Amino acid sequence: MSSPVTVIDHPLVQHKLSLMRHTQTSTAKFRQLLREVSMLLAYEVTRDLPLKYAEIQTPLATMQAPMLASDKKMAIVSIMRAGQGLLDGILELIPSARVGHIGLYREPTTHLAVEYYFKLPHDVEHRDILLVDPMLATGNTAVAAVDRIKEFNPRDIKFLCLLAAPEGIAHFHEHHPDVPIYTAAIDDKLDEHGYILPGLGDAGDRLYGTK
Repeated sequence: MSSPVTVIDHPLVQHKLSLMRHTQTSTAKFRQLLREVSMLLAYEVTRDLPLKYAEIQTPLATMQAPMLASDKKMAIVSIMRAGQGLLDGILELIPSARVGHIGLYREPTTHLAVEYYFKLPHDVEHRDILLVDPMLATGNTAVAAVDRIKEFNPRDIKFLCLLAAPEGIAHFHEHHPDVPIYTAAIDDKLDEHGYILPGLGDAGDRLYGTK
């Protein structure tokens, strides 16, 4: 069975994504928009977090108030380098989350993922993992990242991206049918270089002003 794909089509997400796609959007504006979008996406991804009730005192009365269950620990794992843009916004929403990093780059000829850095929180087996990377293109990088994370037996894994290509979704499904995908849009296809069309260009270059 294929993992579910959730397209987060909230009007604010779609509007901000369109601004990010525009070739005239500056690096500073792109960075700001990615931070804003990542917070909006995080609302949807964390919709199923469990709640517990605890007694609190308001200025007028006591009440049983909903609070996040303390045993639902999260770790956000960023696929470097572009994943950092999503990570920063999500941490504003969930500042208590632990953070991991996976350094992967796509070999230009084969498009295969090559790992150069890997570090997760020490107690990852007790945490739910939110893996973040702006683009799910060929899917090789996301598949390699989940392969490595699963070596540590986390409680759960979700993958969050800004854009996905049908080819990348299919490849990811083939290797990790148990991991749900959350994205703001599914674009048309990949070009001959493995970039998403119409896409928004290279997310890392747009984020950091490099080429």
